[in-house]
Amino acid sequence: MKTNRTIKDALFEQVARIAKAAASPIRLELIELLCQSPKTVEVLAQEAQISVKLTSAHLKELKSARLVETERQGKYIIYRLAGDDVARFWVTLRLLAEDRLFELQEALRQLGDSASEWIGNSREELLAKAKRGEVTVIDVRPDEEYQTGHLPYARSIPLPELKSRLAELPKEKPVIAYCRGPFCFMSTDAVKLLRSKGFKAAELRQGVAEWNA
Repeated sequence: MKTNRTIKDALFEQVARIAKAAASPIRLELIELLCQSPKTVEVLAQEAQISVKLTSAHLKELKSARLVETERQGKYIIYRLAGDDVARFWVTLRLLAEDRLFELQEALRQLGDSASEWIGNSREELLAKAKRGEVTVIDVRPDEEYQTGHLPYARSIPLPELKSRLAELPKEKPVIAYCRGPFCFMSTDAVKLLRSKGFKAAELRQGVAEWNA
């Protein structure tokens, strides 16, 4: 007969499976990437800048903890998050780390120039401004990520296309760029390019996962 202690140990062990699966910088980055859209192993390996073999091994651990799931499409295996709650888990974990870890706070300060960040009272304010056409919101992630989900009123202009599509943006209105979230540099690069071309530009540090969470 199982004792209460044995049962409690088993319960905590099951919960620890999630913590163990997430206890890897690479696996956390893979979760962040999958927050954007389903992807193949090859695409994930390229974006995480690691080998396909290593990517597959980390995805196996995430799948074992039921954080990701797979679907076959022709000759490709597509990975996706097992649910929206996994994206919320990532955002909550990151926010907890930002709140508790001075080292992370300092790293974020060094990475980003606060002068380039969009300052508003709330996301509702940004929505209202975008709806009225007072600002232009651009999603500089790859188009397939935009098609999976994007912020309201945002238009897709992937970063590699931005320079050739500047004529699509009105210079008399602020341009707000966003990408995958605070750990992504695409919106930072977009704002630098836009400002160098005379646009009023700022970056929104929140991505789709943060917005939904």
